[in-house]
Amino acid sequence: MQNLKKELQHTALLHQTRRHFLQSVGFGLGALGLGTMLDSCGPSTAADNAGGEVAKSRIPQFAPKAKRVIYIHMAGAPSQLELFDYKPELLKYHGKDCPAEFLEGKKFAFIQGVPKMLGPQGHFAQFGQSGAWMSDYVPYLQTVADEITFLKAMHTDQFNHAPAQLLMHTGSPRLGRPSLGAWSVYGLGSENQNLPGFIVLASGGQQPDAGKSVFGSGFLPSVYQGVQCRTGGDPVLYVGDPSGMNRDMRKQTIEAINEINKQTYEDVKDPEILTRISQYEMAFRMQMSVPEVMDVSKEPQFILDMYGVKPGEGTFAMNCLLARKLVENDVRFVQLFDWGWDGHGTSKDHNVEGGLRQKCRESDQPVAALIKDLKMRGLLEETLVIWGAEFGRTPMQENRNGLVMPFMGRDHHLDAFTMWMAGGGVKQGFSHGETDELGYYGTKGRTHVHDLQATILHLMGFDHEKFTYPFQGRNFRLTDTEGKVVKEIIA
Repeated sequence: MQNLKKELQHTALLHQTRRHFLQSVGFGLGALGLGTMLDSCGPSTAADNAGGEVAKSRIPQFAPKAKRVIYIHMAGAPSQLELFDYKPELLKYHGKDCPAEFLEGKKFAFIQGVPKMLGPQGHFAQFGQSGAWMSDYVPYLQTVADEITFLKAMHTDQFNHAPAQLLMHTGSPRLGRPSLGAWSVYGLGSENQNLPGFIVLASGGQQPDAGKSVFGSGFLPSVYQGVQCRTGGDPVLYVGDPSGMNRDMRKQTIEAINEINKQTYEDVKDPEILTRISQYEMAFRMQMSVPEVMDVSKEPQFILDMYGVKPGEGTFAMNCLLARKLVENDVRFVQLFDWGWDGHGTSKDHNVEGGLRQKCRESDQPVAALIKDLKMRGLLEETLVIWGAEFGRTPMQENRNGLVMPFMGRDHHLDAFTMWMAGGGVKQGFSHGETDELGYYGTKGRTHVHDLQATILHLMGFDHEKFTYPFQGRNFRLTDTEGKVVKEIIA
């Protein structure tokens, strides 16, 4: 603490010396010009710079249907042909050579030569009043079929995991752009001053292939980036007070650090300094709020059973329950990543037989429980739940290096895959788009990644073409220069 006080005094003297120098050697207007140049290095409104906008909502461009988002990303990409896109004709082609027109001029991540067609491994039936086709891989999700809108003809530009994940979440396959969650909090702010507006929960043992950039803030102030919480141990590292330091001492420490930061900001006008101030203050408040909201011990036993949660286990099921608790506490955007959905057929854990079934056993029950729980609490109407991955899987069996894999698997596929949404202003029990009889290409209602992003922003009250941020002389947006709202799915 004494060292902090000395540093504060030293910083104050340095600032006085700089100001004295500028004033005493006759710079005059030159000093004002220097300040103007420094201000121009980034946004200069105090609210943006300090993250003040995170603590209070902006006014959306029109009335939002979705006030909160829970985005569930299955990293690796499950096969739509085993889950939602029923193709009985594909079964007739099982084991036959792939038609030439599916291969000419196409690039695949691993397929070489002429692969064999692979029929669907799931058993399909129709469910709910909507008659949605779903397989026996997802028996729990079948019970909420009438809450879901399916997008059956999604397509993307990228067939490798990292760039495809970046495109899905930031609108660009290259690093440096803000994520959808960051844009959302930048636009709508946060309704809870004691919790971050954008929280990330990961499961499956690994981070997404694209790393933390998929929930980063890019060129937006870093106060808008996702804060990753853990489901085991302290939810956030170092959230507890160090040994021998009480709350009053911690508060005094942060106040002293922030006073140094404020004086530094007055000197250089770097907007990230004000972000740092805001984050120190948020971290102090999170010491009380995060452990409380991440504690499921007070949840009724029937809720734990509904999700399939066992307290103390950092599972995907636990993350689904925590997602409900977070939006219930007014967190604006909750991102769930679950790794391990890559079904190439290279091993017993990565195929469309046992591997995909096992991942569905781990995730199907908690996802369905999340939808039911949100609806039961009156939260689903204003909470948009999104489920999907970075691309789809081929109707052909993968034959890496021309050799058939030891297990049944499918290669990455960018021309057709399925995503779904529920709540938050989308239609209930609806299916948009169709693929051809073998599930290779979208024939109706094709939806690009940018279209999906434009639709999500629309549901949150923003025109994706007008919702921009100035950076390096250009107004950037999440959808870059493309995208159109899929109005057919909006209730």
